[in-house]
Amino acid sequence: MTNRIDLDGKVAVVTGGRQGIGRAITERFVASGARVVIWDREGIEAAKTAAEIGPEVCARDVEITDLSMVEEARDDVLANFGRIDILVNNAGIAGPNAVLHEYPVEDWNRIMDVNLNGTFHCCRAVVPSMIEQNYGRIVNIASVAGKEGNPKASAYSASKAAVIALTKSLGKELADYDISVNCLTPAAAKTPIFDQMSEEHIGYMLSRIPRQRFVLVEEVASLAAFAASAECSFTTGAVFDISGGRATY
Repeated sequence: MTNRIDLDGKVAVVTGGRQGIGRAITERFVASGARVVIWDREGIEAAKTAAEIGPEVCARDVEITDLSMVEEARDDVLANFGRIDILVNNAGIAGPNAVLHEYPVEDWNRIMDVNLNGTFHCCRAVVPSMIEQNYGRIVNIASVAGKEGNPKASAYSASKAAVIALTKSLGKELADYDISVNCLTPAAAKTPIFDQMSEEHIGYMLSRIPRQRFVLVEEVASLAAFAASAECSFTTGAVFDISGGRATY
């Protein structure tokens, strides 16, 4: 039995919420009393996820690399729910494993577009309504790779480091409001993103975790629920580490 964090009446947007960490966060938010809108590029699959979780969840086909599509999705949420209290920027891709001097340029650009630009687009679209209502919680899912850098994953590591920096900047910009902006830096979790990685790289990541296991998606969701709650009222621009002891800063 998990502790119930109070998200009663809150409206949350979770990007990439159809599977993995995003789905676990969606489920935890619903259990905490929130209504959730999943934004995911796989709209049909996201709708199936929403139906499986329950009536408090709906889904929309959104490509977060397209700012106009993100803005349309935001307008739809505001029209139907009247507000957006929580934004979780979870959608991301890992890309292939390769040394930097051989890294495919198109993969580098795609990873930056999804992981960094997508997070920027969603924040840019949602922040004005949070300012207007003087309330909001933004939770960006970064990675321990953004702190330490993983070999043969320069694009992913760099994109997540940029998400950490974006979090710090935006947290300071919004500090005059009751809006917190924080990020999580989880160790690797067994999710479909592993399909994009080599077995060698997966083994490397596991070897770096003092807990000697991968993080559970439910553990990440628990931390995200706190960061998305009204109780997270003073901490902003911060990095919540959940790396199993790999990064202790």
